[in-house]
Amino acid sequence: MDEAIAKAATLIEALDYIQQYRGRIVVVKIGGSVMDNAEAMHDLLRDVVFMRSVGMEPIVIHGGGKAITQAMEQAGLEAHFVQGLRYTDERTLAIAEHVLCNVINADIVETMRKHNVDAIGLHSLSSCVVFGERTYLEGEGGRRIDVGFVGKATEVNAKVLRLLCGAETIPVIAPVARDKSGGKLNMNADVAAGEVAAAVRAEKLVMLSDTPGILRNAEDPSSLCASLNRQEIEALMTEGTISKGMIPKVKSCLRALDAGVPKAHVIDGRVPHSVLLEIFTQKGVGTQILP
Repeated sequence: MDEAIAKAATLIEALDYIQQYRGRIVVVKIGGSVMDNAEAMHDLLRDVVFMRSVGMEPIVIHGGGKAITQAMEQAGLEAHFVQGLRYTDERTLAIAEHVLCNVINADIVETMRKHNVDAIGLHSLSSCVVFGERTYLEGEGGRRIDVGFVGKATEVNAKVLRLLCGAETIPVIAPVARDKSGGKLNMNADVAAGEVAAAVRAEKLVMLSDTPGILRNAEDPSSLCASLNRQEIEALMTEGTISKGMIPKVKSCLRALDAGVPKAHVIDGRVPHSVLLEIFTQKGVGTQILP
């Protein structure tokens, strides 16, 4: 009986949040090691289905870097990274597109449909909603470094995304964009998520990571920052506390906040039901980022 009462109390705690976010768009970026665990991935997608079922309007964006690297190795290709970006030639792009669109994206859509919700894959092999241009890195002396078919988002078809959400369909976006000439570009999924959240004026942007959130000490999970604002984020980046793969996540969160998104979150995708705990409970489980 006590366990049943506790479950009822949890539902009541969630009620205010369910009412608050009904009809609101929440962008969820899926990546990290959760994608390597089929059971964990299934549970995460079921949580997204729950969000849709209680009236929220989720948009999912996923990565797939590890799977792309594995597919390249099987094809006899070696992955090369320049300043953290995967150098993408035509063969690498073809492999990345196949893995992201035909494998990962298709699996996510199929899993959601098995839970009796409508979902649709959006990417370079279907209806594309993210458009971009090739990006170049800056080297010594200001010289431009070419990283191949790697892009940055310049436009998001927010109208289509809003229409799909309003039709109770979950858009699932793979980070392969098209440019003005119809060419294809591999994109950083974190950056794409920030651009999508900004374009649709989402209520929230939720970034899944392989850490509890933003830590003041990377070796100490208890140093979790429950809430940070822009000034605090910029200070942590300046001092090097926020570094490496966390940088594109927080920069994308700030991009979304600048566009009017009220709140962004960085949470641990390895924790069961972390998305629901962060959104539907008062305490939450990760780091919320405020303007």
